[in-house]
Amino acid sequence: MKLEVDINNIEETEQLAEKLATLISGGTVILLAGNLGAGKTTFTQFVGSALGVRRRMSSPTFNIIKSYNAGNFIVHHMDCYRLENSDEDLGFDEYFNEHDVSIIEWPGFIAEFLPDEYLSVTIENTAEDGRLFTFESNGEKYDSILEALQNVIPSN
Repeated sequence: MKLEVDINNIEETEQLAEKLATLISGGTVILLAGNLGAGKTTFTQFVGSALGVRRRMSSPTFNIIKSYNAGNFIVHHMDCYRLENSDEDLGFDEYFNEHDVSIIEWPGFIAEFLPDEYLSVTIENTAEDGRLFTFESNGEKYDSILEALQNVIPSN
């Protein structure tokens, strides 16, 4: 399933993230793609905050993985940009479990370590503050998430 959502400003990005957060639970894996500056980390911060993360989520570019307590589960934020042309396994399978939420920026650089099912989100700049979010589900759980998201937001 595929869902496209046009966003006009940062407030709408936050609202979209909050709506998505109400639909996900432990065991969710979200893959974020987009150019540098597209808003992947900002979207992650909004999702994390809506899930209950109280600390400021910063880009884990140099750490690669940062984990945050969200109350009922842990949110793992991964930025795999520095892993381009690397085949290093940092124990990713430990993060993709039924209890935690994992949000991965630049997932193409760790494609061989990703789980079979996930929600893919591509963010494209469309104007100064505008973005096009393209959600694609890979697995029944993620089909259900997108169906529910489609019911609570306008789409193209």
